[in-house]
Amino acid sequence: MTLPDPQSDSSEATPDWEPIVRAIGPKVHEVRQEQGLSLQQLAARANVSAAAIHKVERGDMVPTITTLLKIVGALGRPISHFVDDADRPAPVAVHVRAAGRPPAPRDWAPEARGVTSVSLSLPEERLRSDAVQAVIEPGGSSGGLVAAREGKQLLLVLGGTLTVEVAGKQHVVQPGDTLTHPTDCPYSWHNAGDEPAVTLWWQLNG
Repeated sequence: MTLPDPQSDSSEATPDWEPIVRAIGPKVHEVRQEQGLSLQQLAARANVSAAAIHKVERGDMVPTITTLLKIVGALGRPISHFVDDADRPAPVAVHVRAAGRPPAPRDWAPEARGVTSVSLSLPEERLRSDAVQAVIEPGGSSGGLVAAREGKQLLLVLGGTLTVEVAGKQHVVQPGDTLTHPTDCPYSWHNAGDEPAVTLWWQLNG
């Protein structure tokens, strides 16, 4: 992000853009904390170093447009949330068009095969969770064990069936069924049926 040089402004008044820039880091920190993400988890999602995100949050570094877009995309928020004037009232409801929904978090199921997935935008930022909609084709799977992370996961199957293995026990989750399990131990899942499994997943971080 290219900004005017504050040293070149001879006036004593604070430039209009300065409060907006100063607010970016605290807003990134606030949303990351609300979602229960560590610096490392956000770094993995955004493909930005944890050190860089830490500097942005502390106000030690002004992110480039590219870096900021990566971070806000990983947090599932519009860029306007981070750069709009702080005095502008927040919307009561957030309507995200289907084509504008963000991809599933990078750490949801990074090795998955035969899966189409997107994130569900959450209207209430204080919900400390991620939500993913996924269609798992017959034979599709998590591609092995999903790496452990803190929290719990809630699965709802809307169509088809999905077999989920947690702690050595298999659960065949059918339409209308839910399955809740901790994610601090590895788990896996696959579609052994002959029709796509339509699923909703919530990662509860706290």
